[in-house]
Amino acid sequence: MAKKNQSKRLTAQQKESHGVVGIFGKEAKLHDMTVGEISHHVIKQLEEDFPQLVFRYRLSIEKKEINEALKKIDSELGQTLFVENASIIPDGGIIEVKDDNDKWRVVLVSEAKHQGKDIENIKKGELVGKNKNQDLILAGNAIERSHKNISEIANFMLAESHFPYVLFLEGSNFLTETIKVTRPDGRVVTLEYNSSMLNRLDRLTAANYGMPINANLCKNKFVKHGDKSIMLQAASIYTQGDGGSWDAMKMFDIMLEISKTSLQVLGSDLFKQLTKK
Repeated sequence: MAKKNQSKRLTAQQKESHGVVGIFGKEAKLHDMTVGEISHHVIKQLEEDFPQLVFRYRLSIEKKEINEALKKIDSELGQTLFVENASIIPDGGIIEVKDDNDKWRVVLVSEAKHQGKDIENIKKGELVGKNKNQDLILAGNAIERSHKNISEIANFMLAESHFPYVLFLEGSNFLTETIKVTRPDGRVVTLEYNSSMLNRLDRLTAANYGMPINANLCKNKFVKHGDKSIMLQAASIYTQGDGGSWDAMKMFDIMLEISKTSLQVLGSDLFKQLTKK
């Protein structure tokens, strides 16, 4: 009951928020911002919306710390470490909140990846390929590196009931609709969203168990199979769909929503702070 009431309280406080005036404002419209810069605005907004809580931002999580978290769950876990100073460094860093037991809990991990410059090249009239006679180039596999960070943060949060990992994608390798792009000479090039040459979204949906993209999947899903209950930690994957660039304000809104979903899940562990006068 306490957790349910706490969730309602957090939702009410979210509705009472006065937005981002004075914290984000016009800055996003003046220039493109990195996901790390947006994260700093998110933490400022959280501090304004929840002044009773203490938040912190950090750039990385050490592999040693991840192993320690795993050992607390089971002594056989977290045993292997070959590089003593190894760490995980998400593009947007990590936002955490201090709970009632003075323990830091993750509320947001963010990354942004761009892959596929076909749209830019076509608009500039540049041909690509070995002989510079192609409109499109075969998509690479660099984005798959994101899987490592997602897996490591999932290990770190294995004891939690939420997984606030958000990945923003942009570029021609992440289309969800077929688009037409015009070259300077007037020729129109069609980019098919379901082309195996271009699309790399299917290589990332393993991180969300094939659930919908452009959706907040922060709350862990529990599925039943026979007599087993399985917890799924799914990354929230967002793409523009048409290959365009992300607007900083839209990213901010999504990141703030996921952060507040984390706080709702953690509600009973933040009860003392949120109810103090």
